[in-house]
Amino acid sequence: MIPLQYNTDRPLLIIPEYGRHIHQMIDQAVAESDREQRNKMAKAIIGVMGNLNPHLRDVPDFQHKLWDQLFIMSKFELDVDAPFDKPEKELLEQRPKRLDYPKNTQKYRFYGNNINHMIEVAKGWEAGDMKDALVFTIANHMKKCFLNWNKDTVEDEVIFKHLEELSKGELTLNPELLPLTSSADFLKVKSKNGNGPKSNNPIKPRKRNNRKRY
Repeated sequence: MIPLQYNTDRPLLIIPEYGRHIHQMIDQAVAESDREQRNKMAKAIIGVMGNLNPHLRDVPDFQHKLWDQLFIMSKFELDVDAPFDKPEKELLEQRPKRLDYPKNTQKYRFYGNNINHMIEVAKGWEAGDMKDALVFTIANHMKKCFLNWNKDTVEDEVIFKHLEELSKGELTLNPELLPLTSSADFLKVKSKNGNGPKSNNPIKPRKRNNRKRY
């Protein structure tokens, strides 16, 4: 009588999406001593892996990806004649560089750090129509961010003041492009996407007619 096997007692799967049977087939191919037979087993395993992922057939380099996954699941111990270069184990195990957390403290945090980057870019542009359009876009986006935080309304003069403060007086809007997008239009888009204020007259659910029909 064969005792029951529990996954908690089995070795962990390297790519769980392929299941334990594929991993066992790969282990058998690694243990095969005859190279010609090992090549046949590897090609058969690639065929099964492709059948398990038919949606990947339209992905570029589909076969290349399967062979890379085959070597990864074999812990890079499978020695076969592959049509593609074997992936480098050291490169896959290399840890990414640590991302530095932004340490700058922003006075108006609801605008986000991207606004500061956009303002610095605009400050470096030459005066002209392109810069005027960029400054107007920045101010418009600031107004949208302000409404996401305040969820009520905001005067354009407040946005102009904040833009002047954040740019240290180097950016001003072209009066010919004013006014900015109205607060009502921004709130209307939010309401259409389901993020706006709830209606004061919500639709009442229809009462079900439970009268029996004979």
